[in-house]
Amino acid sequence: MTSSIDNTLINATVTRREDQTDEIAVFELSSADGSALPVFEAGAHIDVVVAPDLVRQYSLSNAPGETTYRLGILNDPNSRGGSRQIHAELEAGAAIQISAPRNHFPLDLNAEHSLLIGGGIGITPMIAMAYALKQADKSFELHYCTRSEHKAAFLDELKREFGEQLVLHFDDAGEDQRIDPKTLAAARPGTHLYVCGPSGFMDWVIEQGKAAGLPDNQIHFEYFNAEVDISGEAFEVYAEASDITVQVGPSESIATALKAAGVKVQMSCEEGVCGTCICDVIEGTPDHRDHFLTDEEKDDNDQIALCCSRAKSSRLVVDI
Repeated sequence: MTSSIDNTLINATVTRREDQTDEIAVFELSSADGSALPVFEAGAHIDVVVAPDLVRQYSLSNAPGETTYRLGILNDPNSRGGSRQIHAELEAGAAIQISAPRNHFPLDLNAEHSLLIGGGIGITPMIAMAYALKQADKSFELHYCTRSEHKAAFLDELKREFGEQLVLHFDDAGEDQRIDPKTLAAARPGTHLYVCGPSGFMDWVIEQGKAAGLPDNQIHFEYFNAEVDISGEAFEVYAEASDITVQVGPSESIATALKAAGVKVQMSCEEGVCGTCICDVIEGTPDHRDHFLTDEEKDDNDQIALCCSRAKSSRLVVDI
């Protein structure tokens, strides 16, 4: 893991928009100057600049190797504005700025078998993974879990491209349609489990994977959003590179305190899932609240998510 992030933006154009359900729109993006967009691997996402102070991350859902990008975006009524604005304003022909792809959810092509589980809009990175596994002639299953068939996007494509490797699970179709991650994870030796979707659904699938005996390094996940508790005792943060000291209040994030003091903090999700605000820790002990760093990285205590994590020590020194 590295705290350095390439913030160079790419000028892109929306070449196509298709509203596939009453909640999900699919957008195809091309480079504004007609050149090929940077290559990406399965599991990658891009930042989308929705407004000058509003950046959101979306997974790439098309086949790796293509020179355009495809996003599936849910119009989430509980979002903080990004998806609603995109659904309302982004049409074919619109200009938009995006980042180069970043991948915190890589696919292991050496796995004996891959179990891909997408809940709702969490199917998007799974589609790219399924394409990569199919191209590599690897063993895999793609499980798509939604409330009902009319809430599912990409269905025609998934049925056409993945056939018997695709298993659909619709909640309103009864218990027979419900997914059983524990049984699936235990069915084949060497299985790697991948899951993306609503945080509660993901927590359950991850728990079931562990109950099936999968080691942590064979369970892979990516949170789109998460509830975080930033409250706690006040503490001091010294931003060494900026030579600024701040007091972080009981209900204040480190990022908020630093920004109020004039320190430029790169942030996006503000929920500890994207990694944009990850910063090196020089001194002190973090109280990790994020869903981005692995357990091993958290144990090292040499990085912190400034948007949500706090301190176990009375003082932190960070490299910003």
